[in-house]
Amino acid sequence: MSNLSRPEKAPEDQNLDLTLRPKSWADYIGQEKIKQNIKIIITAAKKRKETPDHLLLYGGAGLGKTTLSHLIAKEMGSEIRVTSGPAIEKAGDLAAILTNLNEGDVLFIDECHRIPKIVEEYL
Repeated sequence: MSNLSRPEKAPEDQNLDLTLRPKSWADYIGQEKIKQNIKIIITAAKKRKETPDHLLLYGGAGLGKTTLSHLIAKEMGSEIRVTSGPAIEKAGDLAAILTNLNEGDVLFIDECHRIPKIVEEYL
């Protein structure tokens, strides 16, 4: 029996999210200007043999921020680590995440506005 009051996704829903998520820029519908800008950033970074430093994706729920982060990682040939602001409660949580990233990996922090102020200082 599922508990509708819990915000966590059921494991089968998480797998469904990955199945339905667009796998390429062509599959990602809409946001043409944003896609174009991100492609320019990625192309420039590749020409410099670097990775893009930081990108801030903002907007309401369901606009594709998570999907864009997955596409960026794929385009860069990188792994992606996804977490959420509320999961980062103290500086040690952030340090643990950052020390487990490899060079070029993408870190996507959903709901980053909910990171405690003291932890924000470390970012």
